[in-house]
This record gives sequence, C-alpha cells and structure tokens, in this order.
Amino acid sequence: MDTNAKLYEDLDRILITRDQIQEAIRKMGKRITEDYAGKEPVLIGILRGAVVFFADLVREIDLPLTMEFMAISSYGSSTKSSGVVRIIKDLDRDISGKDVLVVEDIVDSGLTLSHLKQVLATRKAASVSIVTLLDKPARRKVPLEVEYSCFNIPDAFVVGYGLDYDEKYRNLPDIGVLHPRIYTQED
Repeated sequence: MDTNAKLYEDLDRILITRDQIQEAIRKMGKRITEDYAGKEPVLIGILRGAVVFFADLVREIDLPLTMEFMAISSYGSSTKSSGVVRIIKDLDRDISGKDVLVVEDIVDSGLTLSHLKQVLATRKAASVSIVTLLDKPARRKVPLEVEYSCFNIPDAFVVGYGLDYDEKYRNLPDIGVLHPRIYTQED
C-alpha cells in the first residue's frame, strides 16, 4: 500500500515503518527460537489485532509449535480500555504442562493481559510469557512483565499493522499515530 493511500490521510504521522516492523519481527523470532530451543511452545494469538503480527512472527520461529487463538475484549469502540475483560473466544486445546507465549499487538494498561495470565495460570501452563509488537509502559495501570517486545512507544493512539480504531486501519502496513480529529468526537 502506498503511503499516499486514503487511509494515511487520517494519520498525524507514521511512527514505525513496515521495514522497521519486519526487521524487529525477524529479531524477535530468532530470540524466541533460541530461548525455547528443545521445546514446543504454544503461541496464542489474541484476535483480532494481533493477527498480522502473529502470522509474521510464527514464520520467523524455527521450532515446532502449536498455534491457538483467543478473542478478548476490554475496549469496544472506545480509545480507552473499559477495565472489564471478557473472553469472547477461548482456547480449543488443553495447555497444561505447555510453554505458552501470548502474542498481542499492544500492551497498554496491562489490565487485559494481567487478567489473561491469571486465567492461563489456573490452567496449569508450564510457563506463560507475553510477546507484543508494541509496549506502551506510560499507560500501565497494573504491574505486568512483558518478556518480548518489538517496540516501546509513547502514549499516543496508534493504528495500522493490525491495530484499529473502531475496526478501521488494521490493513495499514505501517504503524501510525491517528490524528485526534478522528476520535475526539467521542469525548
């Protein structure tokens, strides 16, 4: 997609380019391959935002692995987390005794992933680690260890590469800061 495409008009600026994203994912895949050598991890992609990142990441991991998906909601169409976490789609397989990597698009307040880690711990996973494309530590509301992060980003509302605002912009190949004029009418 050309950066002159219509969807780019709604961005204030491009924060991370598609080339930077791909390079970071290659490095992340190599690191996970080394860290989990001799193991067969279960990667859980969090629908829908993490799908693009998840697909690219699993192709960079040189290990036997299992893919699972969950859908969790704490946002709705707002730009801020509601703090209420709902599991919309649960796992299809048992994870007891497995090394689990939860793959998310962005870690913001930490509320959703903190809750999810607690849920997965009750299912007796051998380990649970967080893998994220973007980490926004300035917004953290609860303590949460993020074991694998491609980028730490400032407190800005970002879209693209799977991240959305009201289900739009997921198909942008770059990550951009959404112009406030797009979402200020909700305040």
